[in-house]
Amino acid sequence: MSQLRARLSEALKDGLKAKDGTRVATVRLILAGIKDRDIAARPSGNSTGISDEEILNFLQSAIRQRQESIAMFQQGGRADLVEKEQSEIENIKSFLPKQFTDAELTDLARKEIAAAGAASVKDMGKVMTAMRTKYAGQMDLGKASAIVKGLLG
Repeated sequence: MSQLRARLSEALKDGLKAKDGTRVATVRLILAGIKDRDIAARPSGNSTGISDEEILNFLQSAIRQRQESIAMFQQGGRADLVEKEQSEIENIKSFLPKQFTDAELTDLARKEIAAAGAASVKDMGKVMTAMRTKYAGQMDLGKASAIVKGLLG
């Protein structure tokens, strides 16, 4: 079992002991999403489940989904649901490594652009693939993409 999967299992146990309903519900949703991805990966010969890198990418997409929901709930005046989504985001973030600041992202983007020999926005895919692989879970891909695009454009 990977270290991240072990942390998630432990968090579920701790949440159940503490009777923290939000934490338990969030961790269960995460584990269910991971299991779905494990099952989807089986036909391609991956019988051990998805990697920690893929789990980190899944966690970041879960955060993005909740941020989109928050925007919609704010427009609809549903403060109760906004608060629920924000607490889920905080729970999910607790499983992610420390996130890069904008300045750190800019420095990393410059390094990856130089390493890839990228000269224009057409080369953005190479740079983003390298960053996603090397720094999975440590950056907001939307921010990183905007920074890379700005540097190349």
